[in-house]
Amino acid sequence: MSRTVYVNGEYLPEEEATVSVFDRGFLFADAVYEVTTVLDSKLIDFPAHMARLKRSLKELEMGAPCDEAKLLEIHRKLVTANEIGNGLVYLQVSRGVADRDFHYPEPGTKPSLVLFTQSKDPIENELLKTGARVISIEDQRWGRRDIKTVQLLYPSMAKMAAQKAGADDAWFVEDGFVNEGTSNNTWIVTKDNTLVTRNLSTSILHGITRAAALRCAELLQMKVEERPFTIEEAKSASEAFFTSASAFVCPVVEIDGSSIGKGEPGPVTTKLREIYLEESRKAAL
Repeated sequence: MSRTVYVNGEYLPEEEATVSVFDRGFLFADAVYEVTTVLDSKLIDFPAHMARLKRSLKELEMGAPCDEAKLLEIHRKLVTANEIGNGLVYLQVSRGVADRDFHYPEPGTKPSLVLFTQSKDPIENELLKTGARVISIEDQRWGRRDIKTVQLLYPSMAKMAAQKAGADDAWFVEDGFVNEGTSNNTWIVTKDNTLVTRNLSTSILHGITRAAALRCAELLQMKVEERPFTIEEAKSASEAFFTSASAFVCPVVEIDGSSIGKGEPGPVTTKLREIYLEESRKAAL
């Protein structure tokens, strides 16, 4: 069945959905995006995704295409039109259409807005059962990783490097410390059951699921340290996992060929995932 997608004010069959060759998202990767999970046809963490979108737009001095209420309406219409029970809604805003020039276009240029759905069920992710295997790779991305831009070529290259190595993902390392995964935030569980995840900065994306997991950890009265950690520390941890909108809380059982803990999803990760799903469903829109 052909999906219905949204492009600049129109709901269209995916075969008819196009953007201009002069769109700055196409020419300069001058665009930002968000991915919101859908569970039971409801949107997970939607207000937080919209707050981050607003921040990304502000950091790039980019105009908003419409207000949050309109974006919520579009999300809901696409979920209904495409009969999404569990899946994702992708949103992308670019600076708009203008002749190719490194300078930003004149003020008043209308931003481009595109949304579409994907029927990827995060509940049925096989890695949740087996645990993910990751490799470490040098972080060569640009310095403003806190802005959720569409500049994803290097993460794509890293994912391919992981695939070629027989792994599921890659963790970016800079100055000896882990920043994050290719499309997720990274965590370890120490021997005394302390959760450790990199502190917020321009080095990492300010993950929505990361923030939700921190709230869940507080509910479970877990000890948390927001600080850098090394690959070696991760290898000696009792558990490891990553968080993202599309995988929630996903266990990591191997790093660079070394098993983590017992080499299987651990109890802390499993419990955190359970409470995350429970709390997320309560607050879904």
